[in-house]
Amino acid sequence: MSEARTPVRQTGRGNARQTVTISFAGFNRAWAAWIGDRLERHGLRVVYLRWDAPAEEPLVNLLGDLALAEGRILILVSEWYFQLGPRSHEEWNAALREVVAPNASRFAAVSITNASLPMATAVLAPTNLTNMGADEAERRLFDRLDLPVDAASAPDTFYRGPRFPAATPEVWGGVPRRNTRFTGRDGLLTDAYHLLQGSEPGAGVLTLHGMSGVGKTQFAAEYVYRFGSEYDVVWWVNAERRVTYRRLLAELAPKLGLSTGAEYGERLRAVRDSLRRGEPYSRWLLILDGADEPDQIWDLVPTGPGHVLITSRNPEWGEHNSQLLEVPVYAREESVAFIRRRAPRLSEPEADQLAEALEDLPLLLDQTAGWLNDSALSVDGYIALLEGGIDQDVVKVSADFPVAFQTAWSILLNKLRETVPESVALLRLCTFFAPGFIPVRLLKEMPHDELPEELSGLLDDPLLWNKAVNQLRQYSVVRLESHEFPADETNGGSSSGESVYLHRMVHQIVHKDMPDGSRRQYIDVVRQALAAADPGRPTDTRNWDTYAEILPHLKYADVLKSKDRRVQSMVLNCLRYMSFAGEYNSGSKLGKRTLDAWRGLLGDSHPRVWEATFHYANLLRSSGRVLETEALERAAAEQLLEERGERDLEYLRTVAGLAADLRILGRYDETLELDQWLYPTYQELLGDQDSRTLNALNNMAFTLRLLGKYAEAVELDRKTLDARRLVLKARHPWTLSSEISYAVNLRLLGRYGEAESVQAKNVRESRIVMGKDNPGTLRGELNLALCWLRAGKRAEAGELLTNVLEGYERKLGDTALDTLSAAVSQNCFAREHGDIDQARETGESIIARYEMLLPEGHPFISGARANHALVLRSVGERDHAHVLIEQALADLTAAVGADHPYTLGCAINASALRNLVGETESATQLSRATITRATETLGRTHPLTLSARVAHAADLRALRDRQQAEKTEQEALSDLAETLGPQHIHTISARSRNRPYWDFEPQN
Repeated sequence: MSEARTPVRQTGRGNARQTVTISFAGFNRAWAAWIGDRLERHGLRVVYLRWDAPAEEPLVNLLGDLALAEGRILILVSEWYFQLGPRSHEEWNAALREVVAPNASRFAAVSITNASLPMATAVLAPTNLTNMGADEAERRLFDRLDLPVDAASAPDTFYRGPRFPAATPEVWGGVPRRNTRFTGRDGLLTDAYHLLQGSEPGAGVLTLHGMSGVGKTQFAAEYVYRFGSEYDVVWWVNAERRVTYRRLLAELAPKLGLSTGAEYGERLRAVRDSLRRGEPYSRWLLILDGADEPDQIWDLVPTGPGHVLITSRNPEWGEHNSQLLEVPVYAREESVAFIRRRAPRLSEPEADQLAEALEDLPLLLDQTAGWLNDSALSVDGYIALLEGGIDQDVVKVSADFPVAFQTAWSILLNKLRETVPESVALLRLCTFFAPGFIPVRLLKEMPHDELPEELSGLLDDPLLWNKAVNQLRQYSVVRLESHEFPADETNGGSSSGESVYLHRMVHQIVHKDMPDGSRRQYIDVVRQALAAADPGRPTDTRNWDTYAEILPHLKYADVLKSKDRRVQSMVLNCLRYMSFAGEYNSGSKLGKRTLDAWRGLLGDSHPRVWEATFHYANLLRSSGRVLETEALERAAAEQLLEERGERDLEYLRTVAGLAADLRILGRYDETLELDQWLYPTYQELLGDQDSRTLNALNNMAFTLRLLGKYAEAVELDRKTLDARRLVLKARHPWTLSSEISYAVNLRLLGRYGEAESVQAKNVRESRIVMGKDNPGTLRGELNLALCWLRAGKRAEAGELLTNVLEGYERKLGDTALDTLSAAVSQNCFAREHGDIDQARETGESIIARYEMLLPEGHPFISGARANHALVLRSVGERDHAHVLIEQALADLTAAVGADHPYTLGCAINASALRNLVGETESATQLSRATITRATETLGRTHPLTLSARVAHAADLRALRDRQQAEKTEQEALSDLAETLGPQHIHTISARSRNRPYWDFEPQN
C-alpha cells in the first residue's frame, strides 16, 4: 500500500475553494453531516455523495464512477458501506485492489465502526473515529486529510451546527433502538427531511402515513438517527391514545429543566409552553407514533420553532395543518436487499421469489426471513405452505391484513411453539394488553402467588424470561423499549425492558390463534396485573399518569367480564379518574359498557352496579346528555327507594344526582327542595365534615345561585370552601371547584375586586394541579375573564375568552353545556368589541344548540335569545330585536319569576328597545318597575340595580322629564362612585350617558 498522501487542494477546475467529496452510506448520514460541517467551517467546499450500490451494477464500475468525483474523495468506512447491494467481502477486496490501489492518493477514509471489514480496506488507510470525543475526532480527521491540526475549528458558543454523532442530543427519550437491518428508503428519508426543514416556523409538522406493516415506525426511528444530530431535543411518544400521549409528553418537563411540581397538569402545560417559545431549546423534534385518530390529539400537537413527525394509518392529518408523506411497501429491489441481509443463505432469485409471495410488506419480510434463515425449509417449500398448507381459519382474522401475512404468521407461531414455548406464552399474555407499547413491567411487579405454575415460572425466572423475550426479538415479533434509558443503553444488562412493542397486526393474529383454555388463563393474569397497578386514589392528580397508562388496556383484558372484586374496583376508579380528568365522552362510553356488562354479570341490584350507575351518570351529565341522565337516575332512585328506603346512602347519592339533572334542566325550585332535604339528612347520618355532606352543601349553594339568591349562595360556598380546605386540602379538585363558585358569587354580588383576586389565585393553582385543558381549569379561566371585563381589562379578557372557548371545544365538543357557556360570554364580547356579523352568526348557532339540548322554556334558551336581540339592535334590525327581547322577557318571567336577576337584566334591555322603537312610556314604566324589583331582590347599590337606575334616567329624558331624569341620574352616579369607584368603567360609562345593557351569562 502506498504511504504517500495528497493534501486537499484546489482541483484545477476553476473552483475558488478546495473540494472534498464525502462518500457515505445513508445509514451514516449524521457522520457525513458532522464531518462536512467541520470541513466547511475550515473554508473547504464539500460535496456529499450518498453511496448506492445496486446489485446489478459491477462494483468495479461503481468505484470507477466515484473516482470521477472532484477533489479529494473521503470515504466513511462502516459495515453499512460495504453491505449495500449486498456485496461480499471478496467482491470488495477485488474492486478496491483494482480501482483504489492505483489511485490511492485520490482517496482518504475515516472508520466509524469496529466491525470486521474487507481486508483490502487497508488501501484506504482509514483513521478510526470511534470511542472518542468530538475534539479528538476532528483532530484525526484533519490529520488524515493533511490539513493543519491547528486549523480545526475553535469552539464557538453561538454556532449551532450538527452535533457530533456519538453524542446524544441534550434531551433524548423514548426513541426505539436503531434497527440495524433498516434497508432502503433513502429517497423517502431525504424527502421527509426537506419537507420539515422547508416548513415555515411553527408549521413543521409531517405525517408519515401508510398501511399497517409498511414500517412507518421504523422509518421514523431511522429519521431520528440520521438527522437527530441537528436537534437538541428528541422526544418520542406513543400517541395511539390521548391519555397516553398527554402522560408521555408531560414526562418531558424535568428533562427540559422546567421548574414544575409533581402535578400532571402543571408539567403538561409547562412542556407545551416551553416548546412553543423555543426555550430553553428551539431545535426540538417530537415524534408522535401511532397517531391513527387525529381528532383525539390534534389540539395537543405543539407549535413552535421545532418539528413534529407523526406516524399514522390515517391521511386525515392533512386536514390538521400537517404535511403528508406516504410510506409504501418496499420497492422490489429493497425487498431483495433486505431479505438477503436478513437471510444470507438465500440467493437473489430466491429472495425475489419470497418478496413476491409476501407482497413486499416489510414487517412480514423481517419476520419470515429471520426464521427461514434458521430453518432447513426451502423457499419453494415455504411458499407451498403459504399457498395452502396451513389451517385457513387463520386467514379470516381481518380483511385489511394481507392474506400472506396471516398465513405466514401461523407458520412462524408453529416454529416458536416447537423451539421456545415460553415465548409463545409471553406473546399470548401481551395480546391481552392493547397493541403497541405493552407495559410488561406490570406483569413482573404484580404478586405471583396465585399464578399458574407455567406463568409464575416465566415471570419469576429471569433467565427463562430473557430467553422468551430474546426469541421473540430475534424473529422481530416484538421490539424492546425502555423509556428510562437512552436507546443505546440497556437496563442493567436486563433484556426485560420497561415495555415491549407489539405491532397491531401481530397482536390480532396471535390473539385469535389461541386455545380457549389458554385464553382464560392469560386474560386472568393480565386483569390481575392491571388491578395490582391501580393506585386506588383517582382524585389525586399525582396518580393520573398511572390511570392514563391503565385505561387503554381495559378493553383488551375484557375486564368487564371479571368477577374479581379488585378488578371491578379498578374499573370504578378508572371511571372516577375520567370524570375528574374531564374525559367525559370516552368515560361515558366506558360507563355504559360497564353498566350493561355488570347488570348481566352481577344483577340489577348489586352494589357494584349502583356504583357504576353513579359514575356513568356523572360522566353522561358532564358530556351534556342530561335528559338521558335524568331518566337513568329517576329509575334508579325509584328502585332504591323501594328496596332500601330513603335513608340509604346509595339512595341519597342517586337523589343528589337526580337533583343535578333537574338543576341543569332549569327546574330550580324542585332542585332546591331536594337539596334542602339532602343536606340535613347527610348531616344527621354522616356529620358536618364528611365529603358527601359537603357535596350536598355545595350543591345547595349552586341551586341558590341559579335562583338568583347570590347573598345566600356566597355564604354557603364560603362555608363549603373552608371545610373542604380542612378535610380535602387546598389543591383537591373539589376544593378548587368550591373556590371558583365562591369567586363567581362574589362577582355576581358586584364585589369585583375580591372576585378577581380569589379567581386569579385559583386559576394559577388549577393549571398546576389539573392542567390547562381540564374543564375545571377552563371554568375558572372563564370566570377570571369575566372578572377582567368588569375591571376594564378588555384586551386580556377577550384573549382569555377566546382561549377558553377553544379549550372547551377541543375537550368537550361544541354542544357541551360548558362549551356553550363560554360561547355565550365570548359572543357578548364580540358583539361589543369584535365582528358584529360574526357575532350574529354565532348567536344564532348558540340558540340552535341550546334548543337541541334543552327543553323549550329553559332559561338558558331565553337568555341566549335576549343576548341575540342586542346583536339585532346593533345591526339595525330594531323591530326584530324588539319582538325577540319581549319574547325572552315573557319566557324568563315564566321560567324563573319576575324578580330573578335574569328577568331583571332582560327587562333593562327590553326597556331600551321599547325606547328605541318609540314606546317611551312603556319603557319608562318597565325600567321603574325593574328598579323596584331589583332593589328588593339585590339591594339598592347592586350593579344590576344601578344599571336599572341609569337606564331609567335615560327613559325619563326620552319622556322629556329632565328634572326627574337628572335627579335619578345623579343619585345613581353617586352610588356607582361609592360602590365601584369614581374611575370604574361602569361609573365612567354612566357619567358619559351610555345606556347600560345586560348580558345573559349561563351558570353551569
